[in-house]
Amino acid sequence: MKYLILLFIRLYWFLIPQSKRRKCIFKKSCSNYVFETTQKEGFLKGLKAFQFRYKNCRGNFAIFQNPIDNKIQMILTSQIIISEDEIAERLV
Repeated sequence: MKYLILLFIRLYWFLIPQSKRRKCIFKKSCSNYVFETTQKEGFLKGLKAFQFRYKNCRGNFAIFQNPIDNKIQMILTSQIIISEDEIAERLV
């Protein structure tokens, strides 16, 4: 099953040109993140990675400057806060 996910992602990369893909809010694109997670940790972790990214990469996020340490952060739909090094450069 692990190889099925990897095959689907490779087909996605092959069939859909990068210019036509939706822009990701994360520094590492969703497909790359899921591909690497599945490759390293297996099918179930890959599915969980896909579910997390799909749920949180659909808008309803907020970028803010933390008043305590003045660092740029993003709060995701699931109320998880990520740091600037995980946010896509085009959003910072």
